[in-house]
Amino acid sequence: MNHTPSPHLSDGKGAGGSLLCSLGLGADRGVRSPDSLSHTPSPTGDTTSSSPPLLLSPGLGGIGLCSLGAMGDSTGPDWESREELRLRELEEARARAAQMEKTMRWWSDCTANWREKWSKVRAERNRARDEVRQLRQRLDTLTKELSNVRRERQELAVENESFRQGSHRSERTSPAASFVGRPGEAEPVRDVALDGQRLSQEKDLVTMESGPSSRSPEGELKDWDSRSIIASVNPAALRTLSGTSRQERSRQLWEGISTEEEDSGKVNALQLRLDESQKVLLKEREDKLALNKCIERLEAERSQWKLKYEELSKNKQEVLKQLNLLKEIHQDELGRISEDLEDELGARTSMDKKLAELRAEMERLQVENAAEWGRRERLETEKLALERDNKKLRAHAEDLEEQLAKKRRQAASALDSDLKAIQGELFERNKELADLRHVHSKLKKQFQEKTTELAHANRRVESHEAEVKKLRLRVEELKKELGQAEDELDESHNQSRKLQRSLDEQVEQTENLQVQLEHLQSRLRRQQQNPSLFGKMRSARFGPENPDEPTSDGDEEDEELQLQIP
Repeated sequence: MNHTPSPHLSDGKGAGGSLLCSLGLGADRGVRSPDSLSHTPSPTGDTTSSSPPLLLSPGLGGIGLCSLGAMGDSTGPDWESREELRLRELEEARARAAQMEKTMRWWSDCTANWREKWSKVRAERNRARDEVRQLRQRLDTLTKELSNVRRERQELAVENESFRQGSHRSERTSPAASFVGRPGEAEPVRDVALDGQRLSQEKDLVTMESGPSSRSPEGELKDWDSRSIIASVNPAALRTLSGTSRQERSRQLWEGISTEEEDSGKVNALQLRLDESQKVLLKEREDKLALNKCIERLEAERSQWKLKYEELSKNKQEVLKQLNLLKEIHQDELGRISEDLEDELGARTSMDKKLAELRAEMERLQVENAAEWGRRERLETEKLALERDNKKLRAHAEDLEEQLAKKRRQAASALDSDLKAIQGELFERNKELADLRHVHSKLKKQFQEKTTELAHANRRVESHEAEVKKLRLRVEELKKELGQAEDELDESHNQSRKLQRSLDEQVEQTENLQVQLEHLQSRLRRQQQNPSLFGKMRSARFGPENPDEPTSDGDEEDEELQLQIP
């Protein structure tokens, strides 16, 4: 923000003497030149004042000088002491005005710089909040998908167990049924390759079922996270794998198992279904590998976000330190400004008194102006009346000349006496006309003098009005600047409070996350210390002893995973 000094200060240097002399404030302010006053050193350079410069017309300044000169002749040494005091006051006022302009310029620069800094910090804070919000939404979706995948995995385990038992029963019953149903026929030759393939598939199923019980909790968590990521990337594929198709497949399997006791030909259909389930399991293994890679990538991203969070916390600490320093500076500036405002209030009261005197003088001048205008109008009306009388006299003279010409033509001898009388009357009338013209010239001179005086008075009134307008504009500018400074101060206070509240909220969130992280780490350590016990519990839950019983560890696993959600 570029600040230029007020033009009223330069104008006040030129017209300050006339104003102060007219108001009776001192001869030093009207006698000394602006250049000499501007080069005098200030005794109090550290004080500031926001009083506006005073402006008045040069005519009033001359009047003030004359009156002050008369007062100086009468007072003597008291006048010199007053002159020195007023000179000192003028220098102090000038130094205060310069200091006030410097402080206002510095304050505006500081506010602009801090506004830029706070805008940057606010943008970073909003960006971090958006990122945290996105991560929370992603975590919510992952937890929901994880619960769905766990439920589907349990369903698949039950289906695989039932399917394995049904296949064993069908293998035991199908050779006996075929042998009993066809006693006359020879026993068919068993396909060795088909039996070997079937045995390998059963082994794969057993290893897949026993795999989750022997795996560690970390592996299961990664497995569930991978399934949840698959659901977020391609939910349609997961639904096709885990939706109504599985229920239909299980229903068809149970129907096929119930009918296998009657017909041994359905064993081949079961074999095909077993192949399909094996393909699905292989596909799920591939998906797990891809999801493990995704989890590693997410872990790397999490570490990056953690580093960014630490950097932001360091930046916040630095900003808080700077904020405390600025608060101290701001308190000092407030004290200084309050002192300046008190000085300005004192100057403003004196200015109001001077303005009241100027208003009274302006009213008096307006009354005089109105009287002059009335006198001018009266003189104009008299002038118009004299012009009308002159016109009438000229017309009457013309009529008389015409009558004289007629009488001269009618009777020259008889009109000599009348001509003499008429000439005498005309002489008298001409004499009266000359007197009237002389009076008219005098009145015209008086009218011109009054018009010049009126024009001078009008110019004085206009100069007074212009100076009063300048003073009012200066007072309004100072009021606006004071209001702007107070508004900026309130805005800075509000912004500091908002930042403090947001910082407190962030600190509380970090503390909560730290507590949850410590709790999870302690649980993971306990599970790692007792992996054999955890594996036995898992094998007991998923063992073939109670295949039809529903698993009771779902709620416990849900509770373990709920702890990870902030």
